[in-house]
Amino acid sequence: MARAFAEINSDAITANTQLLASRAPQSGVCAVVKANGYGHGALTAAAAAIAGGATRLGVAQVDEGIELRTAGIDHPIWLFSEPSPDEFADCVRYRLEPPLYTSRGLEAAARAVTGTREPFTVHLMIDTGMHRVGVQPDGAANFALGLTRTTGLELGSVWTHLAVADEPGNPYTDYQLDRFEDALVAVEKVGVEIPLTHAANSAGTIAVPRAHRDVVRPGVSLYGMAPSPALEGEVPLLAAMKLWTTVSMVKRLRAGDRISYGLRTTIETDTNVATLPVGYADGVRRGWWERGSVLVSGQRCKILGVVTMDQMMIDCGEMDVAPGDEAVLIGTQGTERIDASDWAAALGTINYEVTCGIGSRVERIAARH
Repeated sequence: MARAFAEINSDAITANTQLLASRAPQSGVCAVVKANGYGHGALTAAAAAIAGGATRLGVAQVDEGIELRTAGIDHPIWLFSEPSPDEFADCVRYRLEPPLYTSRGLEAAARAVTGTREPFTVHLMIDTGMHRVGVQPDGAANFALGLTRTTGLELGSVWTHLAVADEPGNPYTDYQLDRFEDALVAVEKVGVEIPLTHAANSAGTIAVPRAHRDVVRPGVSLYGMAPSPALEGEVPLLAAMKLWTTVSMVKRLRAGDRISYGLRTTIETDTNVATLPVGYADGVRRGWWERGSVLVSGQRCKILGVVTMDQMMIDCGEMDVAPGDEAVLIGTQGTERIDASDWAAALGTINYEVTCGIGSRVERIAARH
């Protein structure tokens, strides 16, 4: 039996999809559900995003796409990384649409479609300045020409990815979009017809209208999280995850007692301490103890001592707390709220990493209404 739960509000994901679509009304929506839907559950996220109007889904790995297909999802599924050569056969079999940006990938795709009847849709990814993956802009036209001349392959789109769209006003975004547009002109000049273009991630969807183009690709914002502190509150997103557990034990500690591994925390006054059956193996980061708190009975209870692999302790003061009481790590209880962004700020990371790090031992359940 699970000892911690990630309660997922699919209605929030649907509403966020609709809201993000309204930011780019002339664009289709590719809902990014990679990394198990940013920790929310890929199938739940996909169904909710489709209900909100998403016409495509985006994943990072072939096995993520296969999971969606075998669950009965028939919408186009885009991959965001070129597969390894031995994965192209599965892409063809499950109708997953990968990007191409290397000669190795192009050759593997050509082999995978040998003898097939239906065209295999692939996408051309251009590296306009993030320098992660993609064809260099000055090589995009020749690569596109080779792709479209390969029997069995069909170009689905040309796209790029923005590095600093979450930093409003950073001129590098316009620099990338300028390079992208120049590359598109070059591709068309060699006679390649481009069906679709896309560039906007969550931040681009929210804050860079120029990047909207034919399709936008929101990811983190589908789940109710701003793509950066600078964009916090820019649109009224609804948080989709509540992470909670229940108190497993309560003890009375005295002033001067020390607690958890390393005995790094000394109890300052007599207090009630609750143990929670969740730890860093579940995604509650070990370093969270220094600044973090948990909600019990609508009050913030400071974490005491380092978070251990399977358990953690919290300071409940003089509260009347008992085993079985709900303890909220992310979400709302009473009038108090703790967000993934709160974790991120304290841990020196981003909210994406917080929810993506929620482990498989945490059971994903539908929101209680």
